[in-house]
Amino acid sequence: MSAWTTFFCEQSDRFGDSPDAQSTLQEPLGLDAPPATWQLLSKRASCRAFDGRMPSIDDVRTIAALALSSPTKSDLQQRDIVLVQDDNVLEALKRSLASQAWTANAPMLVIFCANHRRQRRLHEMRGHSFENDHLDAFFNASVDAGIALATFVIAAEAAGLGTCPISAIRNRSAEVSELLHLPNHVFPIAGLAVGYPAKTSEPSMRLPLSATVHTNRFCDDHESDAVEAYDARRAQRQPYQQQRREDIFGKSEAYCWSEDKARQYHLEERADFGAFIRAKGFQLD
Repeated sequence: MSAWTTFFCEQSDRFGDSPDAQSTLQEPLGLDAPPATWQLLSKRASCRAFDGRMPSIDDVRTIAALALSSPTKSDLQQRDIVLVQDDNVLEALKRSLASQAWTANAPMLVIFCANHRRQRRLHEMRGHSFENDHLDAFFNASVDAGIALATFVIAAEAAGLGTCPISAIRNRSAEVSELLHLPNHVFPIAGLAVGYPAKTSEPSMRLPLSATVHTNRFCDDHESDAVEAYDARRAQRQPYQQQRREDIFGKSEAYCWSEDKARQYHLEERADFGAFIRAKGFQLD
């Protein structure tokens, strides 16, 4: 089996449908084989089980440098990375993540922060007023941090490390912010568990590309059909081992992805996040 055939099979396995090129097994861009990054991404999976080895801090700093080489809005560079190495800080963070029990065995946590403090200080340094104190300031910094997070994941996994983003860091944003001494206009958007994988993780199946990749205009006319087909395919291949909050919703005989996600956001979560962000000095108008 050629490298391209393997690559396309992996894509089909994840999405259930295929890009146009896949049907004819063409070689995109005239390449003899998929680039190494494509091959990595085609089978990437989050890692929640680590073998206990601590990654070298020098290696992780190099990965952080690669992550910060990623695009940033207008070269504003509104994102910072906190590498948590101190045992006391690490354990305190893990206590704040008790709802995510698997984080207890993560050798290292990396926290990605949106930083709009630096931009405001530039205005002070140069004596220019800051005239953009509205929602876009919060949004720009958040997107910058998200791009850095995604790039860090790719760079770390290319080096043989396993990673898993942790949005639950925002469940206790104020506590995490205080623990990491984050000043006004700097806030955590996500954590990242980093370590050496204890086992190979299976890539998560995704919604079909026909539902998530649009040409020329957005169209979700057939989304319900796509979701139902995805539910069935995923339930057969990657069934949930536990049902979310059976104490509230009961046990479903046909538990699936859409039911899990609907249950998840039926319950209030992070309702205090807006107040936390405003307390950090952001105007969200």
